[in-house]
Amino acid sequence: MDTMRDRFSQVTTNLLAEDPRVAVVLAEIGRDGFAEAARRHPDRVINVGIREQLLIGAGAGLALTGMRPVLHSFGSFLVERPFEQVKLDLGHQGAGAVLVSALGSYDWPAGGLTHMSPGDVALLGTLDGWTVHVPGHPDEAETLLRHAVAAGDDKVYVRLSAQSNAVARPVDGARFLPVRRGRAGVVVAVGPMLEAVTEATEGLDVTVLYATTVRPFDARALREATGAAGSDVVLVEPYLAGTSTAAAAEALADTPHRILGLGVGRRELRRYGTMAEHIAAHGLDARGLRGRITGFLDGNHSRRS
Repeated sequence: MDTMRDRFSQVTTNLLAEDPRVAVVLAEIGRDGFAEAARRHPDRVINVGIREQLLIGAGAGLALTGMRPVLHSFGSFLVERPFEQVKLDLGHQGAGAVLVSALGSYDWPAGGLTHMSPGDVALLGTLDGWTVHVPGHPDEAETLLRHAVAAGDDKVYVRLSAQSNAVARPVDGARFLPVRRGRAGVVVAVGPMLEAVTEATEGLDVTVLYATTVRPFDARALREATGAAGSDVVLVEPYLAGTSTAAAAEALADTPHRILGLGVGRRELRRYGTMAEHIAAHGLDARGLRGRITGFLDGNHSRRS
């Protein structure tokens, strides 16, 4: 199976041929995946070099001329380093673009903290008007990327990762999908966390919702699920723990509820290790999730007894 990033370069190359508004802006990273596209469309595949602020600024300029720019780099170089340009060149000017990141939170631990971006979605959450897609499979990445490019002149972030679920789901760029129904609580699995969540909740009487579009947050789906499954909610996100707890709390503001946010911890892990070791260290493997989810749900049961 190809990776999400492989699929990104394939699909975007096709979009360049299909839509004359589409342009790709790179900052060195990812240029090999667009080598052929650059030969075919030299005026619409632009490499600005290792200049991440310029990456955003050039994309905003293209958007202001009526183009639909797709900007690509690692998450730490696409959102965190040039955040002021994301805020001003895109947000303040009302310019739309599709930002497509790679490496997720810890996909390449050997790169160290400079190449990790667990805070990217939380950071974009401080800005108005962003749609955020977090696919969990290359097929979903293709669907959501096409949604993003077709989304008029909106501001869209597509977060790609080397983590992937084995099976793709029929995502639509908006709704949370019910994977399992239960009565003892709701577990929301974001993107590539679904497989671990499914394994962790095996045999538990819980509803599992699958989220690949987290902004806007599907408040309706969460409200409907908690109405049938109780008011305990666990959010399992492949980035900073607690990123979506405020959105979930707002969705449930008119009902008593408890929320547990699981994700990447704030403490820096200073050993390189492997991606799997980072997942386990943050308690995001099936074993770690099982213990934390059951502990949370059992705690509420004990108080009710």
